[in-house]
Amino acid sequence: MKYYIGIDLGGTNIVAGVVDENYNIVSKASTRTNCPRPAQEIADDMAAMAIKAVEEANLSMDDIQWIGIGTPGIANSETGIIEYSNNLGFENTPMVEYIRKHIDKPVFIENDANAAAYGEYVAGAAKGAKNAVCITLGTGVGGGIVIDGKIYSGSNFAGAEIGHTVISVDGPQCSCGRKGCFEVFSSATGLVRMTKEKMAECPDSKMHALTAERGGKVSARTAFDAMRMGDDAAKEVVDFYIKCLAAGITNTINIFQPDVLCVGGGVCNEGDPLLLPMKALVAKEVYTRNSPKNTEIVIAKLGNDAGLIGAAFLGAAAAGRR
Repeated sequence: MKYYIGIDLGGTNIVAGVVDENYNIVSKASTRTNCPRPAQEIADDMAAMAIKAVEEANLSMDDIQWIGIGTPGIANSETGIIEYSNNLGFENTPMVEYIRKHIDKPVFIENDANAAAYGEYVAGAAKGAKNAVCITLGTGVGGGIVIDGKIYSGSNFAGAEIGHTVISVDGPQCSCGRKGCFEVFSSATGLVRMTKEKMAECPDSKMHALTAERGGKVSARTAFDAMRMGDDAAKEVVDFYIKCLAAGITNTINIFQPDVLCVGGGVCNEGDPLLLPMKALVAKEVYTRNSPKNTEIVIAKLGNDAGLIGAAFLGAAAAGRR
């Protein structure tokens, strides 16, 4: 049996895991990232968690083939340098070099959304596809693209920023500097913003009572839950959210025409009330709507483990890229 280490470096937590050749997570170890602090200190903790995960699996480093790291930001997979990560405060950070000071194994690095997409490609909802795109609806809208089994990251390692394609010119301000981005409308953050705006317009909406019951916090669930209670204002929010989501997904399909488009993130827990109308809109709007073969839209299967599993197999992805 072959084993690999995957490290999911996030703004909140560092998670390292040992993954076997059948994509099973054998063990995990985690610690807080505690940003901001020096990159070298974070690298020290990453290496420590990798070593701990190996010990938890009752293995030794001799059993490990390589280490893969998924990180926010622009990760240069050729040099091993994290060129920029606003979430972590990194700039031109030689992360592979830092890790190899602790562990003498090949180390591979990739953007975290790309790593998660690769995880779904090799072991999750996109398994068996030739070409796949994965979109994650979270704080932002993350994207990962796999073409002919290879992660596509562009000539500057910053590709697949699907969330920063515009679906409404001069729309709401996005954190990237543009206006009207897909992310502004279709992230969980965007859904919360639109819910709050509609609540301000409609003081009699059941969304107010739901929010009061939940400690005054508006969440991505608020509009969907109120819609199920028959609230018209909430239905307007949900309908518009789904319309924007379908627009962004249709744009992505029109560009890449993947076999599978995988959608993940907590918003997807809404199930059919989200998915069925969204798929119907995409089917009606996609350029290939008259084609006998169209992109299959599926829900991600691996959840928070996608990035860990994908990172663990970055060595295989690098071999494919070459």
